[in-house]
Amino acid sequence: MATAATMVGIRSIVVLAICLLSLSSTEAMVRHYKFNVVMKNATKLCSTKPIVTVNGKFPGPTIYAREDDNVLVKVVNHVKYNLSIHWHGVKQLRTGWADGPAYITQCPIQPGQAYIYNFTLTGQRGTLWWHAHILWLRATVHGAIVILPKLGLGVPYPFPKPNREHVILLSEWWKSDTEAVINEALKSGLAPNVSDAHTINGHVGPIQGCSSKEEGLTLKVKAGNTYLLRIINAALNEELFFKVAGHNLTVVEVDATYTKPFNTNTIVIAPGQTTNVLLKANHKAGKFLLAASPFMDAPIPVDNRTATATLHYQGTLASTVTTSASLPPTNATAVSNAFTDSLRSLNSKEYPARIPLKIDHNLLFTVGLGIEPCATCLNGTRLVADINNVTFVMPKISLLQAKFFNIKGVYTDDFPANPPTLFNFTGSQSQLLKTNPMTKKGTRVYRVGYNSTVQLVLQDTGIITPENHPIHLHGFNFFVVGKGIGNFNPNKDTNKFNVVDPVERNTVSVPTGGWVAIRFRADNPGVWFMHCHLEIHTTWGLKMAFVVDNGNGPNQSLLPPPTDLPKC
Repeated sequence: MATAATMVGIRSIVVLAICLLSLSSTEAMVRHYKFNVVMKNATKLCSTKPIVTVNGKFPGPTIYAREDDNVLVKVVNHVKYNLSIHWHGVKQLRTGWADGPAYITQCPIQPGQAYIYNFTLTGQRGTLWWHAHILWLRATVHGAIVILPKLGLGVPYPFPKPNREHVILLSEWWKSDTEAVINEALKSGLAPNVSDAHTINGHVGPIQGCSSKEEGLTLKVKAGNTYLLRIINAALNEELFFKVAGHNLTVVEVDATYTKPFNTNTIVIAPGQTTNVLLKANHKAGKFLLAASPFMDAPIPVDNRTATATLHYQGTLASTVTTSASLPPTNATAVSNAFTDSLRSLNSKEYPARIPLKIDHNLLFTVGLGIEPCATCLNGTRLVADINNVTFVMPKISLLQAKFFNIKGVYTDDFPANPPTLFNFTGSQSQLLKTNPMTKKGTRVYRVGYNSTVQLVLQDTGIITPENHPIHLHGFNFFVVGKGIGNFNPNKDTNKFNVVDPVERNTVSVPTGGWVAIRFRADNPGVWFMHCHLEIHTTWGLKMAFVVDNGNGPNQSLLPPPTDLPKC
C-alpha cells in the first residue's frame, strides 16, 4: 500500500479495517480500506445460518471519502467462493481494472487471495454503493459509498444543509443459501424462489413466524431538525416503495447527481439506484414507521413482506404507539410514474446538464425473456434472458484483458445495433407466442470510438411476460431523455424528448410493456458492462458490454493493469 500511496504523491492514512477517516483536510487524499470477506452467523435475521460478509458486517461498512479523493480498497477473500467487488456508479475514468464485474474487467479473486482496487472519485459526490459482482453474493455483500463535497466550498450542497445524515440500505433476505436458491432454479429451468423478507440496514423488523426479539432499526430525531436520508436499493430482484409515516420527503439527488427538489410522500427505487431525500422532523414528538414494500406491475411473484423501521422523536416514551404508514399496493404503476416523471436534473450554472445533442450511434435494444431447449429441465426448456435476441455468454478470461492484450477469440464486436427481427414487441400474449422465443448465445460487444455520443432506446418485450427492467451501465452516467408505453416510434417519440433538464443516472428502469431512451458520451476508454440489475435476469443472460476505444490525447487511453490483477 505504501507504494501505491507514493505513486499518487499525496499523503495517506493507513487503516486495517473500514472506518470513517479524517475528512478535515482541504486537499485530495488517498483513502485506504481493507475488506476481509468472511462467513458470519446471521443472528439478527431470524436465522443462525452463516452468510458471506465484509468485516463481519451485514450490510457491509460504509466507505466515506470526498470528491476527487483516491480510494484504495484491499479485498482479502477468506470464503470458499470466487469474489469480485463493483463500485456501483463510480465512473472509473481510465481505471476499468477497478470496476469489478467478474470476467468483464477482471478475473475473480480466488479463495485465499487478495486484490487492491485503486480508483479516484473524479468530479463525483453524493450517494453510491458497492457490492459483490459474481454469483448471487451481493445479497449480503454490499454497502454504501458516501462521497462528501470538497471542503472550502461556500455552499456545500445546492439545498439547505441538513443537521444530520443517515444511510438507509434496503435489501432482500433468504433463509436459504442464495447460491443454493439460484442453482436449483438453473437446474429446473424455472424462476427461483422469492426472498423471505425485506430488510432495512440489515434488520427485518417484526415478521410473522420469527421468534427473535428483533424489533428493527430505530432512527432517533430531534423536533425541528432536518435529516438527509441516503437511500440505496441493494435488493437482488425487486423494486421497492419507501415512505415515512406522517412526513413528506424532498428529493434532492439520485445516483449521485443533484435534482430539482420536489416533495413526495413515497419514493420508488429500483435495484442499483440511490435516492437522497430531506426529511423535516416537523412533529413535536412521536414514533413513526419507516417502510419498504415491493413494486411489481406484472404478473410475477414477489416477496410481499414489508420491511419496517422506526423514526423516534427525542423525548418520546418507548411505549408510545407507532404511527403506521399507508403503503401503495404492489402494482401501483401510477405512484411509480408520478415519482419518476418528477425527476429532473438540477441543470444550474454550478451543476449543468451536458446532454449530447448530436448523436453518433443511434441504437435500439430489446430487453426481455425467452426460452431455450433443456433436456434435463422440468418442462424440457429453461428460461433465458436477452438483449436484441442475444443471450450473453460469460467468457473464461475478462473482456478487458482480452481487449488490452489483443487476445483473439474471447469476444466478437458485432453486437447488433437493432433487433434482428422487428415485431410487435408489446403485443398480446397470443401474438407474441407465435414469434420464435428462442434466443442466440454469444459473447458479443458493441464497439464505439472515444468521445462518440450514443442514444440508446431500451424496449421491453413480452414474449414470456412484460416486466420492468432496471438497466445499469458501468463506466458512465447517462441522461434519461424519454420514456413511454408500447412500442417506441422514432418518428413521433423522438420529438418529445427532454434535452433541457433530463434526469442523470447510472441505472434506469425500462417500464413494463414500454421503453426508455438514454444518451451518453463515450469518453472513458475500456470495456463497460450493461445489464439488468434484477440478478435473476443477469444470471439468465440479460447483459452485454460496450468497448470504448482509446482516444488520441495523453489522458484518453486505458491505463495498464495493476501487477496484482487476479488470474483466472
